[in-house]
Amino acid sequence: MTETSQTPGQEPSPRPDGSGIVPPPPSGIAPEAAPVLDEGTYEQIREPRSENRLALDGTWHQISPKYVLSQTVQNAIVVVLALVAATALYLIAEQWWAWIAAGAIVVVTVITQIILPRQARALGYMLREDDLVFRKGILWQRIVAVPYGRMQLVDITHGPMDRAFGIAKLKMITAAATTGVEIPGLSQDAAESLRDTLIEVAETRRTGL
Repeated sequence: MTETSQTPGQEPSPRPDGSGIVPPPPSGIAPEAAPVLDEGTYEQIREPRSENRLALDGTWHQISPKYVLSQTVQNAIVVVLALVAATALYLIAEQWWAWIAAGAIVVVTVITQIILPRQARALGYMLREDDLVFRKGILWQRIVAVPYGRMQLVDITHGPMDRAFGIAKLKMITAAATTGVEIPGLSQDAAESLRDTLIEVAETRRTGL
């Protein structure tokens, strides 16, 4: 697993396209979203149908469909390992209960796989004037706002399976652990671009505090 992190105050690295870093906007103006954030992503975020849903003004950016492919492969590996382990325990040690444990793992994994595409389409983030808003979930919708000025660290993590599909996970760490946010399924370029934007804006907001 590979991690790259950056702390507000450090010099961001140039973007892969060689265009450099977009200057951070002054307070009161939302950061400019780079076009790469919407390349190869879902086109419309999935929201609850209820009229009482929490709606926000702004543009939602979504994750890459490759996230579903990556998670599908990982779920398949979990199912195979569970069945192999149960078979080995039954043939070698005659432990029939291993099939019950394996069956439970398979059922949970299959259910997770069924709802995975819906969950992926419900993931989104929005760059607002003073914070980044992250949302997920349909039945149990969760929306978290992370103030730019409170960000302490921005991490990009991509394990072997993520690298195979060209995606990464961006994690924002703040002083309050409950407001930390992880955005999975970003393309490598989108993760780096978003990291650079957040670092620049966070430093500007921190200076203004």
